[in-house]
Amino acid sequence: MNAATLLLFGATGDLAKRKIYPALFNLHLDRKLPAGFSIFGMGRSAWNDTEFRRRVAQSISDFSRRPAADEAELNAFLERFRFCRLNVAAPEDFARLLEQVRASEQELGLAENRMFYLSVAPELFEPIVRHIHESGLSRVSGWKRLLIEKPFGRDLASARALNALLGSVFREEEIFRIDHYLGKRMVQNLQKLEYTNPMLQAVWKNQYIANVQITASETVGVEERAAYYDEAGAIRDMVQNHLLQVLAMFAMQLPRRGTAADMADKKRALLASMRPLLKEEAERSIVRGQYAAGAMGGEPVPAYRDEPGIEEGSSNDTYIAARIMIDDYFWQGVPFYLRTGKRMAKKATRIVVEFKDPLDKYSRTNELTAPNLLIIDIGPHEGISFQLNVKDGQHRFISDPVRLHYAADQSGVPEAYENLIEGAIQGDAAFFARWDEVELSWQWIQPVLEAFAENRVPLRFYEAGSDGPEAAQRLLEEDGFHWWALTGPEADPSRDADEYRTEREAVYEAAR
Repeated sequence: MNAATLLLFGATGDLAKRKIYPALFNLHLDRKLPAGFSIFGMGRSAWNDTEFRRRVAQSISDFSRRPAADEAELNAFLERFRFCRLNVAAPEDFARLLEQVRASEQELGLAENRMFYLSVAPELFEPIVRHIHESGLSRVSGWKRLLIEKPFGRDLASARALNALLGSVFREEEIFRIDHYLGKRMVQNLQKLEYTNPMLQAVWKNQYIANVQITASETVGVEERAAYYDEAGAIRDMVQNHLLQVLAMFAMQLPRRGTAADMADKKRALLASMRPLLKEEAERSIVRGQYAAGAMGGEPVPAYRDEPGIEEGSSNDTYIAARIMIDDYFWQGVPFYLRTGKRMAKKATRIVVEFKDPLDKYSRTNELTAPNLLIIDIGPHEGISFQLNVKDGQHRFISDPVRLHYAADQSGVPEAYENLIEGAIQGDAAFFARWDEVELSWQWIQPVLEAFAENRVPLRFYEAGSDGPEAAQRLLEEDGFHWWALTGPEADPSRDADEYRTEREAVYEAAR
């Protein structure tokens, strides 16, 4: 690993405190940071290096997955940090920053390899990138890289404008667009799961799969993000980036080689194959919801419109369900269902693959079976489950669904930001979003945004603590399916076993 300097814009912010500093600390403990790795934090606070390091240490104490048990190790880590007070609108502050960075590089004998991390509000992207260029910070004898947090625009036009700005200073291969879902272990395992298991390769196609459901549900409300969230909504905050990236990682064809470029090419091809939506037809494939008052864990919670900082009568979406069709050879005719929402009954990020009934077309018996399922739990629990059928002991034509479950050991596992920052340091962009992927995602989302703006898609209200609006259930029922329940990894993901047995017995008796 090359020695480098990390310049962190937004060093006083919540993301830095909760995610970035703990990730850097755990990379330091695992010897995954270069020996020569200096970190400059920028912000408007009047801190000196000592105060900055004290706050970084507090962040480690509060949020690191591993404690700072060795004081000498912690101090060695903190010695990497320096603070520079900076106003992003002041060119002279960037000139002063350049002087300090050059002095540090000379003092520590570091090459001019610089990473610029923009952990700031999107309205600050433009002045920061412009001043990085004009100050000379981006003119280096080594390499330079830009790490940028979402949102990558508000719509297709603004995303293209942002990309043009970034491209005026950095080449595409120097831009690392962070989608923290791509740092999650089970998302990164999707390719390995198919690649190393021939039995899955054999059935990873429309001949055997009935539908795929991708869910990211949250129990929290808007919390302190009201100013951002009421402008973004679930469609921008979750669907355009996280869920479409997970869909692409799951459904892309295996790259011949495991390079970042090959993976991005396959994801791009998959996203380009998504059947476009017309705004006039969006209501047929999109459900838009907002949580009303309800209860979480037995405690009453307010409606979204009554949350602090939310405009009265806001029509912002806190829930989205979508049906996506992919027009390629492997997935033609297989619906992909996406859903995400706040104030849902369960917190879960999960992929459920429902397989077709093998007895539906090829058997003339009266055998009754439940669908085979492959369940991939991404978080907060990680695991993989199969639901299979075995013969019921009491009835000739009834099968019992059984679960084969693997629960991943999550102790000592790097968190998403550790994986992503390590990849950026190494120059490996495999689990970052390339521009053409981002653009294709916005192209699919844009008609939906226009339909929302023109009230072509009704806003459905759902009770906080529920599974979302009823219209989301009907979206699947139109195709003969239903959402699989979001239960824990140790439980049956479909339904209670006694309920299933009662239903099967009733069908059996009717068939007699």
